[in-house]
Amino acid sequence: MEYIKRKIEHFNLEQIARSGQCFRMNQVEEGEYRIQASDRCLTLYQQEEEVIFLCGREEFETFWEEYFDLKQDYSLYIGQANPRDAYLAEAIQYGNGMRILKQDLWEMIVSFLISQQNNIVRIRRCIENICEKYGKKMTGNQEEEWYAFPEPEALAGLPEDALMECNLGYRSKYVVRAARSVVNGEIDLEAVKQMSHKKAKEELLKLFGVGEKVAECICLFGLHHLDAFPVDTHIRQALDNHYKRGFPNRRYRGFRGVMQQYIFYYELWGGKQ
Repeated sequence: MEYIKRKIEHFNLEQIARSGQCFRMNQVEEGEYRIQASDRCLTLYQQEEEVIFLCGREEFETFWEEYFDLKQDYSLYIGQANPRDAYLAEAIQYGNGMRILKQDLWEMIVSFLISQQNNIVRIRRCIENICEKYGKKMTGNQEEEWYAFPEPEALAGLPEDALMECNLGYRSKYVVRAARSVVNGEIDLEAVKQMSHKKAKEELLKLFGVGEKVAECICLFGLHHLDAFPVDTHIRQALDNHYKRGFPNRRYRGFRGVMQQYIFYYELWGGKQ
């Protein structure tokens, strides 16, 4: 069995799995996680800062190293936090193993369309349902089986309410219409990947069902625009309670999304373990 072993600072699989940015990463047992991304599947183990990736060197270097943003030193972001901001310091300390994953754009569009007015457990279930029903069945090197994320072509021809069977509810029409927009060329995903944060967001907002928060989530987690700053109820609460004059955008320009993720994780899980 091939594997890659790395010692990585500011990298915590449990925090990443619970961070609300990826929905196909699950804990198998203590220190062991399994993640599906696009048409790939990976098992990982972590003990303190040592991480074992059950894959060959080529797959690690061409996919997973990029996916987990491992070439970036997150201490550079953490070191720029305002030392007088006690709340942010506490949030960073609580979630300092966070990474902003570099995920597939189409998967993020669907995932965050589904995320609206939904919780993480239900989002995971919805995505698992559509993968099993419309994704391609895959088999890995260790004979494990999983389902790839369905391509737009697999969903574009469906009736708008078809994905209600996968528990998407009213979000079914959002996903089907998004798939149609991709397939018929109304939105060019490859072109969006080359756009600036501002331009990409404008393009994403053209999709039926995509609003401000969802567009920012897609920009952050699907395009790795680290200045994207999604504001949901958790972030709004933090801003109201701790940043009455507004978030210090100028100080964190270029990586506001990293700070957002520390705050989001802290608001979601802090004191609730």
